[in-house]
Amino acid sequence: MPSKIYLSSPHLGDKELEYVHEAFRSNWVAPLGPNVDGFEHDLAEYTGVRYAAALSSGTAAIHLALVMLGVGRGDVVICQSFTFSGTANPIAYVGAHPVFIDSESETWNMCPDHLQEAITDLEKKGNRPKAIIPVHLYGMPAKMDRILEIARQFEIPVIEDAAEALGSSIQGRKCGSFGDIGILSFNGNKIITTSGGGALLSDNKDFVVKARFLATQAREPAPHYEHKEIGYNYRMSNVVAGIGRGQMQVLEDRIWQRRKNFERYKEIFSEINNRGYCIKWLDEPEGFFSNRWLTTVILDPMKNNGINREKLRLAFESEMIESRPLWKPMHLQPVFAKELYYGEKISEQLFVQGLCLPSGSNLSNDDWKRIEDVISKVFA
Repeated sequence: MPSKIYLSSPHLGDKELEYVHEAFRSNWVAPLGPNVDGFEHDLAEYTGVRYAAALSSGTAAIHLALVMLGVGRGDVVICQSFTFSGTANPIAYVGAHPVFIDSESETWNMCPDHLQEAITDLEKKGNRPKAIIPVHLYGMPAKMDRILEIARQFEIPVIEDAAEALGSSIQGRKCGSFGDIGILSFNGNKIITTSGGGALLSDNKDFVVKARFLATQAREPAPHYEHKEIGYNYRMSNVVAGIGRGQMQVLEDRIWQRRKNFERYKEIFSEINNRGYCIKWLDEPEGFFSNRWLTTVILDPMKNNGINREKLRLAFESEMIESRPLWKPMHLQPVFAKELYYGEKISEQLFVQGLCLPSGSNLSNDDWKRIEDVISKVFA
């Protein structure tokens, strides 16, 4: 039986074990330590921000960002609807209400027009949002210039969810560096991984110092355990950070490999389109650079002889190849069914028609042959 091809499996290099072994040799395996300090430095230097806090997950980073911005029970936070639940769940953690914004068709990310509409409408109701959370989906940067312009107009802080976009950029400026606070994820399926982990980024030193404090149970500087605030167990361990340090050394290679995947898929499907099909892509707007974390396709059955994303997904599944529908929008999730939504159902259409293709940076030639064979059979 052939081995399973995963959507986006971890891809380790040669250096990770050196940092991990050093943590074991020094017996420095608990939270904090030289690897944590080094990983934070590496992240800040790479993204161009001044400070970084290494944490247990990207979701934890969003939670801490909301806490530091004073978001609490009954407040409103504007959130991109087309995203993973980890973007929206922390809003519920603090007792606030998400207001979901639809996507625009060019990047699939938060639509600035609907963002403006939502804030204006909420302002009239006397309920100014406490924060805005745009997302760089699948590595494609959101239209941050317009989003930030609107945020400044209404004096609302921006939490930039760059969990999927480490290495992506707009006009050369790295994602994660645009918002008042930036968020990264190092989950096992991300472009680089620490097995699990995340980071909070900011040019505001107070934010990062506060995040580190809250992430270590908000322990006051005393010989005993003294707590004046509610804290969290969100700090990254020295062992895990060692994996991150090694992964940072191969990040540029991983970006190149993921972008090469996209070009290969585009070539495969271009030949299929030449035979009368119509498979669509998420192309980069001018000045935008995507790390191509996942390659995605849009399959409209009306334009593809009845072939939809489920037919292709199930064909992959029958050959032990993992693919996945695009994110189901948050405003369609039962848990958020009662929350406000502004949009025109673009994200809903993307969910129905879109598929994430196997996109690991470690796909072998044999893997590619199996993938291409499935595609050829479906579009025979």
